Amino acid sequence: MKNRIIRAIAGSFILISIVLSLYVNQNWLWFTAFVGFNLLQSSITKWCLMEDILDKLGVKD
Repeated sequence: MKNRIIRAIAGSFILISIVLSLYVNQNWLWFTAFVGFNLLQSSITKWCLMEDILDKLGVKD
């Protein structure tokens, strides 16, 4: 369950930042890069901040 929520949040952030970059300002693409970097970092280190946040909110696996 937690992995699905994390993927949904990351995907939503990416799509929202792309739309914002098209209609508001291209600098929103930095947010897209930030999300991508965090996904890459979590695959290497096996640590994800969003997972810690969901743990504190009481979301179970």
